[in-house]
Amino acid sequence: MLNHPFKLKAHLKICWLIAFSFQVSSTINASENKSLELVPEAYKMAFTDQLKVAGDKSGVWMTAIEKAPHDHRAAVSFLVANMPESDLKTLSSEFILKNVQLAYDARYASPWAKSVPLELFFEQVLPYASVNERRDDWRLDFMNRFLPMVRELKSADEAVQKLNIEVFKTLNVKYHATKRPKPDQSPYESTEAGFASCTGLSILLIDACRAVGIPARFVGTPSWTTVRGNHSWVEVFTDQWRFVGACEPSRLDETWFLDNASKANESNPMNRIYATSYRKTGANFPLIWNRELKSVPSEDVTRWYTTRRTLKISSGVESVGQTMEIRLDGRIVAQVQLKNSLKLDLAGGKTYKWILMDKQGMTQKLGDLVMPDMGLADLKLP
Repeated sequence: MLNHPFKLKAHLKICWLIAFSFQVSSTINASENKSLELVPEAYKMAFTDQLKVAGDKSGVWMTAIEKAPHDHRAAVSFLVANMPESDLKTLSSEFILKNVQLAYDARYASPWAKSVPLELFFEQVLPYASVNERRDDWRLDFMNRFLPMVRELKSADEAVQKLNIEVFKTLNVKYHATKRPKPDQSPYESTEAGFASCTGLSILLIDACRAVGIPARFVGTPSWTTVRGNHSWVEVFTDQWRFVGACEPSRLDETWFLDNASKANESNPMNRIYATSYRKTGANFPLIWNRELKSVPSEDVTRWYTTRRTLKISSGVESVGQTMEIRLDGRIVAQVQLKNSLKLDLAGGKTYKWILMDKQGMTQKLGDLVMPDMGLADLKLP
């Protein structure tokens, strides 16, 4: 019975609270739905799942997509859709929006940065971190320091080689295996210490490359098969993925550890070679300094070091000047403008897809390419 005035008031209060809660919930859901309408279809499902993971921080990422300029929404959506859980709960929308804007600024600052495939720009230029290092706000600082040094150079290859000298000289950071405070140092932790391991040095070079629009990723092995210990280095995408030791001035694909890398053991996870990926891959990068952490996606690139084979591409009159894109397991591994003859190094024993595109990016021809385990491969185009 509710004829007692106090009981009646209590009942009415409960009803009001339920109605108010329903109204607030409906408003939040409507707001969420409105934000999700701005997310490109390719990322909508993953973005929605990430809002659930973010919990009470989900509003941060709805704000990010609402505030992002129209032509930046795909980039912001990509970052949120693939973001580690810890970052979803700690980073700000301002941090991500600033990073995206600066990455696009760098993309249009030089011809070689502008030519980077959008897919690689998203995966290896946009990211604000490489592994589990502290999330520093480095991009504007590094862009101001290093872009003037390289923007007039003719190629990304030249830019990387220049950066691999000037970054460490400018920041006054040297290699030292024991004087560095920890292996997984952020850029500013390394500059404060003045020393870094191969891991910290690689993070610095990757961030410098990304700051000027060059795709770069963290690569390493938990353990060599030839000598004791692990090692980390950098891969950069110029016309294809190429490797370089951080703070080790040399030409790309020429370094002291190549012989060790060529003897990696594909059958043992501890002796494989891995490259990090911001996009989720279903596989984790084995962080030798933090074995419990499983939040850094990776891909296995062992065979690119153990069975490197040369592909010779011969182009006829029809093909010269067109762009060829080569993919492995759906991911871009090379993109070149065709000349009469050129060479690439690819992992042997793999089947690739090649796509020939005109100046407007329209597909003209495509096909399969099987790289042998031994010897060279030839691809002749009309």
